[in-house]
Amino acid sequence: MIHALISGLALVLIIEGLALALAPSRIEEALAFLASLGPEGRRLLGLAGLAAGVAILALLRWTTGGI
Repeated sequence: MIHALISGLALVLIIEGLALALAPSRIEEALAFLASLGPEGRRLLGLAGLAAGVAILALLRWTTGGI
């Protein structure tokens, strides 16, 4: 279990690092967009991301018999 959590954290860091290394100006644009949304818009965007992540994990567990 802990191995899966650390692996997931490592993948997040790799993806974030790639985004910052390859397109730093796009990150600034994304942050400006998020700032323009306001708290409720950011909350809805976060909930949508959360729901998408849970759905992907559930699909993986269902199709492979577990993680």
